[in-house]
Amino acid sequence: MNLLRLAVPFFALALGGCSKVSVENYDKLKVGMTYSEVKQHIGEPSKCDEVVGVRNCLWGDEAKHIKVSLAADRAVVFSAKGLK
Repeated sequence: MNLLRLAVPFFALALGGCSKVSVENYDKLKVGMTYSEVKQHIGEPSKCDEVVGVRNCLWGDEAKHIKVSLAADRAVVFSAKGLK
C-alpha cells in the first residue's frame, strides 16, 4: 500500500513533465503555420471547434493551455495561459 502512495505522485509528475504545453513550444508557434505544423510542436489538441471557417483549438485545460485560431488552415492568432 505504501508503494502505491509513492507511485501515484511519481507517475503524475512524470506525465506532467511530458506535456508539450510549455513556454518553449509556445515560443515556436508562428503566424502562418499550418494546422499540421502546429501539431508537430504541441501534439494533438484537447478540443477544436469551427465557426464561420475559423478553427479554434485548445491544447491543455482551462488552467494551463495554448489556444490557436486558424483560418484557411493557417494560424492567425494564438495565446497561452498558465505556462511557466
